[in-house]
Amino acid sequence: MKQTVRLNSVEKALRILVSFQADRPAWGVRELSTHLGFSPATVQRILQVLKANAFVAQDPVSRQYRLGVVFYTFVHALKGTYPITRAGQPFLQQLMAATGETVHLNIIEGEDRVCIDTVESPQALKASMPIGSRSPLYAGGSSKCLLAFWDPELRERYLKSLSILKPFTDRTVTDSEALRRELAEIAARGYAASLGERNRGLGSLSAPVFDHHGQLLATMSLAIPEIRYQDAAHRNFCIKKLLEAARGLSRVMGYESDESAARR
Repeated sequence: MKQTVRLNSVEKALRILVSFQADRPAWGVRELSTHLGFSPATVQRILQVLKANAFVAQDPVSRQYRLGVVFYTFVHALKGTYPITRAGQPFLQQLMAATGETVHLNIIEGEDRVCIDTVESPQALKASMPIGSRSPLYAGGSSKCLLAFWDPELRERYLKSLSILKPFTDRTVTDSEALRRELAEIAARGYAASLGERNRGLGSLSAPVFDHHGQLLATMSLAIPEIRYQDAAHRNFCIKKLLEAARGLSRVMGYESDESAARR
């Protein structure tokens, strides 16, 4: 007989907060109640407490809730938690200035790619990548780059755990053997490239950042609208600048490639 796990009020409040994601930024009380399996009265009561403390805000017209302004105060603290974000900011800024595209920095958390820093393109047609946005490790350039350069034992454990590869678009890789072949190609090439795998109309280029032990720290990525991604000259220029930036950040983080060691 299946036992029902009883959650306390704090656990319920946390479940409510993590329901607000980039692909679902706003919820009504009844929608959230159905989504989480909590009673509408419970959801309403918790949302009112969260609203009073600026953790959520309510639209006066739609009556839907979204995350509140208090989370802006956490962004700087979150970025300060990871030394790579402090070291990486100049490289992200320079890469954005050179390419005109949105740049983001990603790490592995659990079985997801998580964006921990971003510099947005100033162009009218651009791709956005909010800090905190997540994606499974098998879908999209930045995710697969992390997976390709991850510790081999951890990567193999993750790949064996995949029973179903949920497609996000018609270009998402859903065959595990095809995924393995692509990861090998990414590792050999030194960067990942994808178009429309996670979001239609969005291209991605991603390169690894290593620490002083040669272990993967993060990936630096470019998010590019499809119309500019399809321009081969622009895409090749972006790849060149991305690899330069990722290698530069790796050196700052203490990584010494065989090529660098040979020059000493």
